[in-house]
Amino acid sequence: MGRKEFEVSLAGGVHAQLARMAGQWQGRFRLWFEPGEPAEHSVQRGSIRVLLGGRVLLHEYSGHCGGEPMEGVALIAHHLDERRYESAWAESFGTGTSLMFSTSTPGDPRLSMLGSYADGQGGPRWGWRTAIDQPDDDTLDLRMYNISPTGEEALAVEVNYRRV
Repeated sequence: MGRKEFEVSLAGGVHAQLARMAGQWQGRFRLWFEPGEPAEHSVQRGSIRVLLGGRVLLHEYSGHCGGEPMEGVALIAHHLDERRYESAWAESFGTGTSLMFSTSTPGDPRLSMLGSYADGQGGPRWGWRTAIDQPDDDTLDLRMYNISPTGEEALAVEVNYRRV
């Protein structure tokens, strides 16, 4: 798609929705290794900036996990030609030394992207689904789900942000 289609998206489409997320955020971080009570919880602070004239969001965040400082970064975009969301994510706790690339199903209006990661032992890859919801201008909810090689999905991380 050309510049004209992007300008329409920036004015009132998907890219305008992404731009609503820009700002400073603070909220509750929770981590589960298995269903039940969270194994970890802390305060997480985040900054989301619009880059490249509205084409990409940059989410930088910090908090604590396992008593250690944690920081991460994610690029989030909507590919107009492919009609899907895309992201690249790295974190000092969750991704080790790799980048996780995730995409949504083409045409799906939800900001829900699927990536995968190795188990570190040579076994089958696990899925990782990231869902982002912004019910109003001052609330942003991020949920990440582990998906076992056999398809079972379980909540792994939840961040409930409020605009600061």
